[in-house]
Amino acid sequence: MHLIALTGGIASGKSTVAARLAEHGAVVVDADRLAREVVEPGTPALDAIAEQFGPSVIRVDGSLDRARLGAIVFADEASRLALNAITHPAVWQRALELFASAEEQNPNAVVVYDVPLLVEEASGRPLRFDQIAVVHASAEERIKRLVELRGFSEQDAVARLGSQATDDERLAVADVVIDATGSLADTLRQADELWRSISAEP
Repeated sequence: MHLIALTGGIASGKSTVAARLAEHGAVVVDADRLAREVVEPGTPALDAIAEQFGPSVIRVDGSLDRARLGAIVFADEASRLALNAITHPAVWQRALELFASAEEQNPNAVVVYDVPLLVEEASGRPLRFDQIAVVHASAEERIKRLVELRGFSEQDAVARLGSQATDDERLAVADVVIDATGSLADTLRQADELWRSISAEP
């Protein structure tokens, strides 16, 4: 198995690159999807969130009120760190299970862990990947995308970027950097090059 961590800040183009690698045959494990799974009703992580943040973050149907929780954690660093301490280990454990399953099905599988918060989640455990690919676009470009494409206010966009690792912190762990500041075609071309380089490895 060849295990790649694919990371990048919000609106960097990371999901576009992950989708392209999947088209080539990679098994993509999506950390955002796992983050939703591990806080479904009845999970230990959801119980821990309710205990930490109170019953107001749980909807009547027993599911997590993401908007209410988000309003708390994006406004307060200590709350955000407390949430991460609950969810990150649960997500990582589930990811490890999926990595093992992919390898069992195909020992030569290329597995891409699509993880926006790689640097943030890595504290306290080693980065055990064959390769770390960082999709990079400038902060100015990402704020523009959040405002124009996702309907964020500029203030909310800036706050969301500020809650993540800095570009320098992400680039410091990169084995490969995909520059997604330019056109979609250029980003996809770089994703194709990454795939070719993996395929060429013995």
